[in-house]
Amino acid sequence: MTRQQRKILIKILIGGVLFAAAMLVTHSLTLPWWGELMIFLSVYLVPGWSVLAKAIRNIAHGQVFDENFLMTIASIAAFAIGEYPEAVEVILFYQVGELFEKIAVGRSRQAVSDLLDLCPDEATVLRDGKPETVLVEEVAVGEHILVRPGEKFPLDAEIFQGHTTIDTAALTGESMPVSATSGDAVCSGCVNLSGAVELVVTKPASESTASKIMELVETSASQKAKTEQFITRFSRYYTPCVVIAAVILAIVPPLITGQAFSDWIYRALTFLIISCPCALVISVPLSFFGGIGCASKNGILVKGSNYLEALAHAQTVVMDKTGTLTQGKFRVTKQYALEISEEEQLELAALAESASNHPIAQSLRDAYGKPLNSARVAEIQERAGHGVSALVDGRQVLAGNAAYLEDTGLKPTVPDGSGTAVHVAVDGVYTGYLLIADSIKPDAAEAVQILRKSGVTCVAMLTGDSESAAQEVGETLHLDAVHAKCLPTDKVQHMQEYRKKLNKGKTLVFVGDGMNDAPVLAQSDVGVAMGGLGSDAAIAAADLVILDDKPSKLGTALQIAKKTMGIAQQNIAFALGVKAIVLVLGACGLAHIGAAVFADVGVSVIAILNSMRAMRAVKSKNK
Repeated sequence: MTRQQRKILIKILIGGVLFAAAMLVTHSLTLPWWGELMIFLSVYLVPGWSVLAKAIRNIAHGQVFDENFLMTIASIAAFAIGEYPEAVEVILFYQVGELFEKIAVGRSRQAVSDLLDLCPDEATVLRDGKPETVLVEEVAVGEHILVRPGEKFPLDAEIFQGHTTIDTAALTGESMPVSATSGDAVCSGCVNLSGAVELVVTKPASESTASKIMELVETSASQKAKTEQFITRFSRYYTPCVVIAAVILAIVPPLITGQAFSDWIYRALTFLIISCPCALVISVPLSFFGGIGCASKNGILVKGSNYLEALAHAQTVVMDKTGTLTQGKFRVTKQYALEISEEEQLELAALAESASNHPIAQSLRDAYGKPLNSARVAEIQERAGHGVSALVDGRQVLAGNAAYLEDTGLKPTVPDGSGTAVHVAVDGVYTGYLLIADSIKPDAAEAVQILRKSGVTCVAMLTGDSESAAQEVGETLHLDAVHAKCLPTDKVQHMQEYRKKLNKGKTLVFVGDGMNDAPVLAQSDVGVAMGGLGSDAAIAAADLVILDDKPSKLGTALQIAKKTMGIAQQNIAFALGVKAIVLVLGACGLAHIGAAVFADVGVSVIAILNSMRAMRAVKSKNK
């Protein structure tokens, strides 16, 4: 329990004991009205002074109609009409509600702060061969740091020497450690489990994975969902209206009927307490905050509750293939060569693709397996989505898809086998192809099943890959639609078509690697980056970032979003329903202040407790 929570609890306990003593004294002794007033007023000030101070301070800053103002007016009015015990009851029950709110907010914040506590403030730097402890901000890129077993990696780095296993649970939510050795990249915030390792820093502290994640989580609360915005606007107009209604209820009926003002002031007082919107103002944002916290514990970063709400209404999910549904680790599985040897064809293709960062280009370089001399390559011209042209040792080399070579008048051979074919031509002569294949991720099928069971009616795939490779993935995963050979402009067009098919109130989700899908992300309501761990581009481009490359986490995110929205809607319906009933009863004189306190504090506590369910882990519907 925090210090603030303990202070509220102490006020409640002291106030409760004093209230019980005051009730005993006033029932045992016959006191004048001012004697009872002084006793209950002194008791009232113990739990109520902070509320009075907040109300006065907020009024001075122009924030008049909040819960502190309503409670102050209600309790003062109770004293004015001689209902001294009920004035104290109002403020005591209000403080009980405040305590529950603080506890609930504290727990939801803890779920997020666990993620924020990713990195140590200091790092052990090796300078002149000696370890030196310095602040992480003072470590420069290129310096060597030492991380011992049990310590967190303070910065993004590459292992220079040593071998270890790494716990990435703080970032990805996965408990299975991963092995790392010399040359492997590691992210800040992960835990070194076994051996001491020496690393070379690759990013400054301000640009590390952990710092970017912390910044993302800290700012997520500023992006409010439509439901939250509605509640904010609602309470802004609702509260002044009920205050005016309470004043009218206290003055107009007794003037018309000639009845005692005290009876109608009591009704107005009851009406005022019931009307306090704190159950909505507190519980709805708390639901979303809890949902974001739950997602973060599962290795899913949400940039704002507005994206969580949009995801909950997903009707169509469109996925990239490479790196999203498949491993993104291409390898050459077959070669077919004419005119030249397979070894020479592979070497020329690898050199021509030496400047490309595309996974297919990387697979060619990996298959070649030897250092590439860039001095042998000149006049590289890449045609996005098609292929590349380059001079290699003075020879004109083309490497790309069939259409790319057909545009030059060549007739490529139809590949024998599944995968992506990179056709090669040298000095205007077709020399054959290299077949490159990718493998489907182990949990890709589970991801599709969870999405369908969570209400998604269409799961589609966009890829620049060949028709055969795309159809193989689509049939294996039972996708609704597969679009192959897509250029960036084609992907945008397909997304626009899917948007036209959306039902009212439904959303379109795109899932990609966050690297080169910016135009497509712009067409979606929610952009999700897969494999975002350590990827600056993914964190910057997407609305949701899944910190490992498991597509099943998208299903988890959707379940969290739906659960969060369900809880928020339950709170709205419950709070408004109870308040509406008790407001009518209070205006008719059928509900006393006890019922009013329940309609305010009781409803708030129940709604807050319900909101806390959003922080709990969801159970997969696929199991």
